[in-house]
Amino acid sequence: MSMTLYYMPGACSLAPHIALQEAGLTFDTLRVDGKSKTTADGQDYLRVTDKGYVPALRLPDGSVLTECIAVLQYIGDHSANAQLSAPDGGASRYRVSEWLAYISTELHKAYGPMFNPAASDAEKQRALDALAKKFSWVEDALGDRKFIVGETFTVADAYLFTVLGWTKFIGLHLDKWPTLQRYHAAIGARPKVTAALKTEGLIK
Repeated sequence: MSMTLYYMPGACSLAPHIALQEAGLTFDTLRVDGKSKTTADGQDYLRVTDKGYVPALRLPDGSVLTECIAVLQYIGDHSANAQLSAPDGGASRYRVSEWLAYISTELHKAYGPMFNPAASDAEKQRALDALAKKFSWVEDALGDRKFIVGETFTVADAYLFTVLGWTKFIGLHLDKWPTLQRYHAAIGARPKVTAALKTEGLIK
């Protein structure tokens, strides 16, 4: 039994979608409608996961794993390319986990007010300002490296690429951060990343 990734186009589930492509694992995808909570083949998504949000990854044994960080770490650990979760083993594995945590708690969650219809303009502006400061920190931390950790692509790069891509929906332009703009373009040009984007209908 192959794995199945439940996703919404462009949501955080894009990160494990990219990771699955990069890992060379056999998997299927099922699109989820966020409003009706149904899948493209008519399933009640709340019976897949009662959390109701993506990603969810149905594993070969039939069980379902949720939460973006957990799904990414699972993919990294089960890929043919072990460098997806630890470029050179040892301490670098913790660096990947460190970045996954930062992206999840400091970047991903910071977008919340911008996508919340109930948030006031003042709340959205505060969130936007805070996110801009965090992007400046990430740009400095990235420096002139091609990837976040070491010299190879990891699951943390899949997550950061995904989160950076949301800037186009909130009027925050990456040209303010040329290093991040360069990084996002380079990751987006990877063949496996392009394949995931095409599957989700994000590019032609």
